[in-house]
Amino acid sequence: MKVGLYFGSFNPIHIGHLVIANHLAEYSDLDQIWFVVTPHNPFKKKSSLLDNYQRLEMVYLATKDYKKLKPSDIEFNLPQPNYTVNTLAHLQEKYPNNTFALIMGEDNLKSFHKWKNYEVILDNHDIYVYPRISESNIDTRFNGHKKIHHVNAPIMQLSSTFIRKAIKDGKLVEPMLPKNVWEYLDEMNFYK
Repeated sequence: MKVGLYFGSFNPIHIGHLVIANHLAEYSDLDQIWFVVTPHNPFKKKSSLLDNYQRLEMVYLATKDYKKLKPSDIEFNLPQPNYTVNTLAHLQEKYPNNTFALIMGEDNLKSFHKWKNYEVILDNHDIYVYPRISESNIDTRFNGHKKIHHVNAPIMQLSSTFIRKAIKDGKLVEPMLPKNVWEYLDEMNFYK
């Protein structure tokens, strides 16, 4: 099985995340998309980042009705700070029959050459890049790379930061979130 790993804090997960993940599940050779919830970095100020398990619960609620989309807490028990190359090695060891690929926005590809052991990642894993609206160009070493697949997914101009601020400001954000995620957030009074 070929699994696409969609890393993020998902603070909160919103319809933009689901649109991109579902597009990849339906229009690429990926069999499943795992939403890898990134744990809170203990060395960073917590700010408005919800607890790891609250964010995992929201991802579970958002994906439970989609058989190709799954929540993952794989990074919760790995040493922190964690690097993607280590997570990939851990997953390959834990699930030897699966092939793992990375999903990232074009903006992340621009700084990919700064990732720890990015060459090892590229040697062993495909990368699926979805479009973002941005100005700067992608590093030329990644142009036409056989492991990097540009996906014509819808461009989503929605961010978790925008949603958190809107909630804090008392704005209605319900249409931007999966229904059960909205209900959970509202019930728990998150981000207010």
